[in-house]
Amino acid sequence: MSEVFPLRATILAAVFFAVSVGLGAVTVVSDPAVGEELMALFAEQVAGQILSDSPAILAWNLFLNNLSTCLLLFLGGASFGVVTLLILSVNGLLIGAVTELVREQQGLAFIAAALVPHGIFEIPAFLIAGGLGLLLGQELLAEWRGGGDAAARAANLSRLFLRIVVPLLAVAAVVEAFITPAILSMIA
Repeated sequence: MSEVFPLRATILAAVFFAVSVGLGAVTVVSDPAVGEELMALFAEQVAGQILSDSPAILAWNLFLNNLSTCLLLFLGGASFGVVTLLILSVNGLLIGAVTELVREQQGLAFIAAALVPHGIFEIPAFLIAGGLGLLLGQELLAEWRGGGDAAARAANLSRLFLRIVVPLLAVAAVVEAFITPAILSMIA
């Protein structure tokens, strides 16, 4: 099977993720205490450990953190896509909730400055990895039903992951560590 960009699967992952983001934001609007708890958890578990390093170390840590998430999205396809969908939904809910809370406190300009510079690389990488995971699940299901060669297709999907997702994550990490803080300092 030839390597082609997984457009339909990526769109499906994007729709699932977007619905989860929306649900996370609605949850915070209806109960702000949930958002505050999630923000405290995020600050303790993620930001506190990652953001205290030099920009170069920060970029490396961000890359590794995002790579591990994207690998789980892709390899989660081995569960027929269940783990992939779970990771998409949990991340979407958390991002939606935290983004809504920050929007209420800092405004839309701050959200845009904090997310857009690196997000234009990181979010597509995340969604493509999710799409690849969904395709892997589809291929495993097809083989289980007696058609297809999931191992051969998995090799093609892995090459796409390495050619598309990994470089996007590397660029996103560098932008997030070096450029996003500079932009935020201009608006804060």
